Amino acid sequence: MSKIDETFDAKTEVAWIRTRRAEARRKLYRKSRLDRYRAELVAMKRAGASCADLVEWLRVNHRLKIHRSSIDRYLRKLPELKLLTVETGPGYESLLLEEV
Repeated sequence: MSKIDETFDAKTEVAWIRTRRAEARRKLYRKSRLDRYRAELVAMKRAGASCADLVEWLRVNHRLKIHRSSIDRYLRKLPELKLLTVETGPGYESLLLEEV
């Protein structure tokens, strides 16, 4: 019997492996360039601005070049703007904004 076998503790190893796996599962948040304009973007979206309008506002007022779909994805993830899907016809869906 070797010295390694005598000091091996299965419960300790399993606990160590589970903590490493839990750390690996954590989602890392990467700060968005849009975070500093979050309040203004939400306010303008609630006021009826389209994503193209928001792109133009960011480009003109803040010299920030970003694509419309990036703003759309960013706004969809925000808890301030909850998206609801509503069927408007056979096979079609539209998105409505609901204030929380």
